[in-house]
Amino acid sequence: MKKTFELTHPKIKLARRVDAVKHEIKKYIKRERNKKLPTGADYWDFDCQFGNTEAEAKPIHLSQINKLIDQTQVENLTSFYVEILAKPAVRQSRIEQDDDFGLDDEFDMDDED
Repeated sequence: MKKTFELTHPKIKLARRVDAVKHEIKKYIKRERNKKLPTGADYWDFDCQFGNTEAEAKPIHLSQINKLIDQTQVENLTSFYVEILAKPAVRQSRIEQDDDFGLDDEFDMDDED
């Protein structure tokens, strides 16, 4: 989904328009997550960008979208750009993640005295 949402409408109030935009984004994410995963993938990951215009869009995490939409409402902006692209991803186990950070080497239980 690559779309510029307009928040101004002659008959719809701003708060209702913002709710409608959030709902449309939520429906899109649900629709993408329900698609069949390719072999070897565990889940759908999303590359997201958000900005006032397409040129100003910056990468964000999926969980930040609603907060940023609320922020545009507070700032009284008339439109904003959202880009959400689904990609298959593979989960990493917790043990592999801990090894990447080198957490096992930092803690010595022998020196507790």
